Amino acid sequence: MEIWDPPQYVAARIQRAIAEDERTNELGIKVDIRGDQLFLRGQVCEDDQRDRVAEVAAETAPGLVVHNEVTCVEVGEPGEQEVL
Repeated sequence: MEIWDPPQYVAARIQRAIAEDERTNELGIKVDIRGDQLFLRGQVCEDDQRDRVAEVAAETAPGLVVHNEVTCVEVGEPGEQEVL
């Protein structure tokens, strides 16, 4: 990553890394770059996964300050079948 790259290129590289890295494989994480600030938003199922997303982002874009705003969503058993 080059320092003169437009922010949207850097954000796309980070999103791709989060999607393709075997530690994360997350497709629903949004990345926003503002100056030297990197914001991560989206939802995952576990706290550990949230931490791994930030780790991959930080490795992909060293020098940016990572703000991990990814939330954890509890996924439970399906409810009763709805009859229409």
